[in-house]
Amino acid sequence: MAIVLHKIIDTDTEFAIWKIEEPAELLYSKLQLDQSEKEVYETLSKGKRELHWLSSRVLLRTLINTPDFIKTGLDEHHKPYLVNFPHHFSLSHSFDYAAVMISKSKKVGIDIELVKDKILRIADKFLTPEELSFIDPKQTVKHLYACWAAKEALYKLFGKKGVSLKDDILLQPFTFDVNGTIGASILNNNCNTDFEISYLQFDGYMIAHVCSENT
Repeated sequence: MAIVLHKIIDTDTEFAIWKIEEPAELLYSKLQLDQSEKEVYETLSKGKRELHWLSSRVLLRTLINTPDFIKTGLDEHHKPYLVNFPHHFSLSHSFDYAAVMISKSKKVGIDIELVKDKILRIADKFLTPEELSFIDPKQTVKHLYACWAAKEALYKLFGKKGVSLKDDILLQPFTFDVNGTIGASILNNNCNTDFEISYLQFDGYMIAHVCSENT
């Protein structure tokens, strides 16, 4: 297991992507878990779900770079937070990779998705007709994944219940490239902040990340 991509956003904010190559037993040995976390772990099915859960938490520990126990909790919207560290954080995983973003001063959101043609069947489930109208017909699948990952990342940053990817998160038109930014806004919960979401292609995956001091 190794970090294959690490990006510093600013002095407080960074994200990393880790390729999952170790067995579950080795990942488990790198963690400190309390009884409640051990109970959650025991409910996980063996295989990818188990590896994703373990690897994302190993990567979180690696980025925070601490030997101390990391205590997590859930807020009233069931968004996870760190009890004994100042960092905001966001986790994501897809097939062979785990992604983690942290910041000491900003809320964050990250998403990683394996690019597959299946997205063509569900595009209208998360994009409005206006958003679908700016999708590049020559790069439809990748363009759609940039949109999907961007909305997922912003959803994680916002972290409140009752937000629909299609109806409440609006993307501004953008021309797809191998990496770029997407303007976005959230249309409910009295959120008046505009967001800039960054995205990039990586090894057959699409990654999107966003951070904001105001939500």
